[in-house]
Amino acid sequence: MLTLLTPRFTLSSFQESDWPFFRALRQNNDVMRYMAGIASEEDTRRVFEQRLLEKNAFVIRLHGDDTALGDVGLRISKQHPEEADVGYSVLPAVQGRGIASEALQAICEYAFYQANVNALNAWVLAENTGSVRVLEKARFNRVQVLEKAFLLNDEYYDDWAFRLTKDDFLQAG
Repeated sequence: MLTLLTPRFTLSSFQESDWPFFRALRQNNDVMRYMAGIASEEDTRRVFEQRLLEKNAFVIRLHGDDTALGDVGLRISKQHPEEADVGYSVLPAVQGRGIASEALQAICEYAFYQANVNALNAWVLAENTGSVRVLEKARFNRVQVLEKAFLLNDEYYDDWAFRLTKDDFLQAG
């Protein structure tokens, strides 16, 4: 099991015991409003089963506390293994406390120093200002705007692509 440490958090691989947390996170309208529609429990379970198999998907917890606060992950491209997409979500009750920022920093360090990744990509809806701030704070640059390209709950939204290269990360670090 892979574990990453930040000053405040332990990021650990998903375990079967994380199912109640994952289900609650993925069935929370405040979390999913910028990601996808609320899926059935069966479909949510399928996504969870994938997380159990993924080497680079983590649950975020305070050091010494079993309570899950969010998740963060890295999906390395099969076609271009030097690139990866990143994603994160945090329970609404603890949003705004720097959890996503600190976890994303750890994922960036892991990707660039251990996983041989040279560029990270993130996709976020323009309306998701909290997530945009997290990415900008982590020095991701917005590289593309896909106007009205993301369909969510019968409405189209602008989808923004962000990118952070290893060189930019190292220069700023």
